[in-house]
Amino acid sequence: MVTQSRRIARVLLESPLPQLDRLFDYALPDEIVDVVPGTRVRVPLRTAGRVVDGYIVELDTESDADRALSEVESVVSAIPVLPDRLYRLARKVADRAAGSASDILRLVIPKRQVRVEKAWTADSPGVTPTDESAAHAADVVGQYEGLAEVLDTGGRAAVEAIPVASDGHQGWTELLASAAARMLGAGESSILIVPDHRDLDRLLDALVDLIPTEALVRHDSRQSNPDRYRAFLRTLEDAPCVVVGNRSAVYSPVRAGLVAIWDDGDSLLGEPLAPYVHARDAALLRQEQEGSALLFVGHTRTTDVERLVARGWLRDVRAARRVLPRVVLSTPQDMEQPTPQRLPSSAFLSARAAAAEGPVLVQVSRPGFAPSLVCAECRAPARCAHCGGPLGATHRGAVPVCGWCGRGARAWSCPHCSSTKLRLASSGSERTADELGKAVPGIRVIVADSAHPVERVADKPALVVATRGAEPLADGGYRAVVLLDGPRMLQAPDLRVGESCLRWWSNAAALAAPGAPIHLVGVDGAVARALATWNQPAYARGELAERDPLHMPPAARVALVEGSAAAVGRALAAIGDLSLPPDAILGPVPLDTDDVPPRVRALVRFDYGAGARVSSALRAAVVAEAMNARRGKGRSSRSTLSVRLDILDPEL
Repeated sequence: MVTQSRRIARVLLESPLPQLDRLFDYALPDEIVDVVPGTRVRVPLRTAGRVVDGYIVELDTESDADRALSEVESVVSAIPVLPDRLYRLARKVADRAAGSASDILRLVIPKRQVRVEKAWTADSPGVTPTDESAAHAADVVGQYEGLAEVLDTGGRAAVEAIPVASDGHQGWTELLASAAARMLGAGESSILIVPDHRDLDRLLDALVDLIPTEALVRHDSRQSNPDRYRAFLRTLEDAPCVVVGNRSAVYSPVRAGLVAIWDDGDSLLGEPLAPYVHARDAALLRQEQEGSALLFVGHTRTTDVERLVARGWLRDVRAARRVLPRVVLSTPQDMEQPTPQRLPSSAFLSARAAAAEGPVLVQVSRPGFAPSLVCAECRAPARCAHCGGPLGATHRGAVPVCGWCGRGARAWSCPHCSSTKLRLASSGSERTADELGKAVPGIRVIVADSAHPVERVADKPALVVATRGAEPLADGGYRAVVLLDGPRMLQAPDLRVGESCLRWWSNAAALAAPGAPIHLVGVDGAVARALATWNQPAYARGELAERDPLHMPPAARVALVEGSAAAVGRALAAIGDLSLPPDAILGPVPLDTDDVPPRVRALVRFDYGAGARVSSALRAAVVAEAMNARRGKGRSSRSTLSVRLDILDPEL
């Protein structure tokens, strides 16, 4: 008897359901020919009685033709949009984060655009930088000790960017553009990841001076669907290119010789969607899998990166000739004032004198006029009577408006003392600009914040009041920089608030002209010393030393487990079988929500060596809860259990 064989496809389904996060076998009908791994298909899902999209991951033949298998219904497109290296990366990242591979892939593979696909030829010519561009790139790379070796050997490094601008570009953009040009000249692709669109535009401005435009691929959420799909198809080609984008660009399917991340401490590099993987962690896993060069570039150093430097996993790369900004701290007399001035006279006089010659940057913590109000009598915070949100004012004498629900509070009265009078408790960017305009008449005042975006200011007298992260570039650099609201910023209830403040201040300081004074107002201690000496890694080391005995990230990994008390209890019981330390689990504690059944939350702290066991146990618990919910309450039910690994700021 002749045994019949048949072709089968192992398919990864596009589904958010955790129980479907595996490969399913489907029979390939005779009419589907010349199909290859990575193509999109539509397949029946018998348990749901519907057809879903998926990707062929593997092709095989089997001799057991009697095994009951559903058939692939159709091939959506013949283009293999899921290369094997991308699938393996998605699987690796998802497993580490106790998530689904399909959740990773939806971040990088766009929806199909038929017209774009038909016009695609997949034969982009290979291009290299000109000799002049290559020489410039070599000069910039040569300014950093050991960087060329890291790039040429597939090494890993934390790089301190030179905090000056040249030829209209910031030092970090020159560095990344030059590194990418060097790799392109060697026939290698690069992936350059930045936090937001402002950084993206600034980096592209530097890249177009060194790299042919046909080799630049933009990966940006602002792109139209056709443009995004066209860019994605370009990354599937063999011709090397430079991919520039935000956090999800880390998964770009190019054969990368370099992956570089600018300012990895920016919260925008953390993915807000499940499985919540930070671009830094994805880049580390990608480098481990592919062996590409890996750079973390910044003006400051996160504790996550410093931990890897301390362990010898990342090389510490700095400029051969370091440039140290001129930071001026508040005097002891200013710090000892019972009611410290928001802008001491020394900083004000310095800023006024500098503004007569060119632009001066004044960084503030919050936008608006008066982001918060208090009772004029008892100083209690003014709250909205409807939702309890904070009240603020758009200008002096304006009707207070709730920052949460947007309602006006024309008839507000204090619930503590019954007063109807309000007092401005804080100064936002607009109020600061208003006050500076009165104090320095004749000088133009520019507001730069989320409501008033400004990209660049001319080398003319001006006072630029900007919120953190919204600072414009200044032609020739700022003649002075004043950093206000430091004490208020440091009071935020955040484990990493010191790191964040140091990063905001360092990035602002890097916009100053060489030798220009940078005034840090009202701040002392370790974070002020780190900025004044431009030794941010020392601050990161100190933070690590404090967190290590507390088992707080990044000294240890932390998982957040949330759901009903019963579901969380079962998940924690599974964790208890892993022989973790007795104090590994914190909680569970109830959440202040109206959910039924009530939800609770717990934290699980564990060493990096136990990561695979913990993530596997938590993932199994999520799958089990999803299966139980389906069997017990019908198809429309959803599991109450959610898991998030590697949270940056554990709060219960």
